[in-house]
Amino acid sequence: MYELIFVTSNPHKVREVKEIVERLAPKVNVKALNLELKERQLDSVEEIAEEAVKEAFKLLGKPVMVEDAGMFIDALNGFPGPYSSYVFKTIGNKGILRLMEGIENRKATFKSAIAFCSQEGLTLIFTGTVKGEISLEERGEGWGFDPIFIPEEGGGKTYAELGPLKNEISHRRRALEKLATWLSSTLSP
Repeated sequence: MYELIFVTSNPHKVREVKEIVERLAPKVNVKALNLELKERQLDSVEEIAEEAVKEAFKLLGKPVMVEDAGMFIDALNGFPGPYSSYVFKTIGNKGILRLMEGIENRKATFKSAIAFCSQEGLTLIFTGTVKGEISLEERGEGWGFDPIFIPEEGGGKTYAELGPLKNEISHRRRALEKLATWLSSTLSP
């Protein structure tokens, strides 16, 4: 069994990542670790994930992954983008909805960047995106921006309203599929 350390403090991400990766790559066991990493404010989710995974690998010396995600709203010129975590903590869903009041173009994209560092120190980035739109109000029980993001493939429901079905179509799922495929091909006998 291949142990992959997932560095995060977010229990919701842990649950999603374990479920998706261990189903797609049965030889992989995901182990979560809450490691205090430097808070980064960079211009892309890929840069944030890559810098964080390099720091984590330097501290652990083992195969490790880090995930960063952002919601990019067209009418707000891609805001909050790579600052999504900070924006959510600061103004939350209600603040985003206030910023979107009276705006007809509600198109948005959710993007996940997974940075993986192998035992040898090889760093790879896997991304996944989902297009959708911002709802008019919070709907469903979920975390982060899930109650206000309606994916195109969600039948008009927010991520939060989709429940476990979110893991079948999410931006994180798409990035994790690429990681799981790479791991499975690398771990094949």
